[in-house]
Amino acid sequence: MSFAIDTKIQKWGNGLGLRVSGLMRDIPHFEQDTPVRVEISEDGFTVKKTKPTLTSLPFSEEDLLASLNPNTAHSDLVSTTLDSEWIE
Repeated sequence: MSFAIDTKIQKWGNGLGLRVSGLMRDIPHFEQDTPVRVEISEDGFTVKKTKPTLTSLPFSEEDLLASLNPNTAHSDLVSTTLDSEWIE
């Protein structure tokens, strides 16, 4: 399903803006803070939703190290921190 909408680019602060409202907002289900990719060409641009990127890992380094114990595989590869490596 696709539609064409006639609108205009307007001055917005020091730049230009295009208001995303009505069908331009509702059909692709755009909401505030929706991540998008803008593809630019000589004729104009296309705006498409993107998948959110992972901004943080599900486990901290502390959680991962706490789960290690001497009886698990590769626990011998965990190094100890030297006093000279600590920064305060």
